[in-house]
Amino acid sequence: MRARRAMAVLAALTTVGVGVVVATPASAGAATAVVCPTGWGSLPKTAADTANGSLTDIRTGRHDCYDRMVFDVPTAGTTGIGYTVHYVDAFIQDPSGIRIPVSGGAILEILVSSPAYDPETYTETYPGRGGQPLPGVDLTGYRTFRDAKYGASFEGVTQVGLGVRARLPFRVTQLSDRLVVDVAHTW
Repeated sequence: MRARRAMAVLAALTTVGVGVVVATPASAGAATAVVCPTGWGSLPKTAADTANGSLTDIRTGRHDCYDRMVFDVPTAGTTGIGYTVHYVDAFIQDPSGIRIPVSGGAILEILVSSPAYDPETYTETYPGRGGQPLPGVDLTGYRTFRDAKYGASFEGVTQVGLGVRARLPFRVTQLSDRLVVDVAHTW
């Protein structure tokens, strides 16, 4: 009897245009919580200069737990790409010594052991300009990244200043054709 009344009420509500919301158990459609990695730390990270390729692109991406910056060096080979990534108080262009303003609560200086030019012909392979935002990089909507400026490419090393929300943990991953810098959204 109660089932018939419930059906009649449901039919009446539907007829007069009132929406009905059907509740489902929480376990039936609940999304699983994202578990973010911890333990990356915020101390400097470096690897030996082993690459012999030129930088061709810098791009970024957003993930659930971190923001990512990728340095493409397609001709690096299989030995990996040398780097130094560390927090600095100010972003200073090498070798001029000019201070480049970078927005954010903290600044990561990223030194990639790959020139933004062909070392044999000195032809530009990446169009960065000292003190300017990275070409093609739009950080709108990122949780951690705030600003990214090109420093220089001098003596086979390319320099980038990455402004982040705060001094947060980061990791660096070497691959045969790119270098990846991930900065966590939280500790």
